[in-house]
Amino acid sequence: MLNERMQQAVNEQINAELYSAYLYASMAAFYTSINLPGFANWMRVQVQEEMLHATYMYDFISERGGRVQLMSIAGPPVEWPDPAQPFKDAYAHELEVTRRINELMNLAQELRDHATASFLLWFVNEQVEEEANADKVVKQLHLTGNVGSGLFMVDRELALRVFTPPTVLPAGVGA
Repeated sequence: MLNERMQQAVNEQINAELYSAYLYASMAAFYTSINLPGFANWMRVQVQEEMLHATYMYDFISERGGRVQLMSIAGPPVEWPDPAQPFKDAYAHELEVTRRINELMNLAQELRDHATASFLLWFVNEQVEEEANADKVVKQLHLTGNVGSGLFMVDRELALRVFTPPTVLPAGVGA
């Protein structure tokens, strides 16, 4: 059985993951509106990843005998001053998600909840990739000066990203 404090914390993280999906969907809409379909594609793939993360957490709570409690999701921003800003915001957002996942891991360790700690390890590792992916694009945009042909080259590269579900699931999901 899942400890009540842990259950509440994971429910809050489900909300944070769903907000992440909303945020990236809003960024995709922004990029679509300024005719950068590759950027929009990258963000839509990110939406799929965030929804999958929320689903893993949902399933984990259920499989541990807990109760999923969905909460209201805050509305994300809808406008940015230039094409680079959404990726800067995405990188900052991923740093915040990492902080939240680390706090969940700290709680699992405090509660000596080894099953949840094992489950969360997948997310700890996933956040390394999430941060690196966003940071890579921020650095590319910095090199382009956020204008001109460099921007379109980055757009073409981002158009190639596809959603690939993980082959290894977090511990405790799909058991």
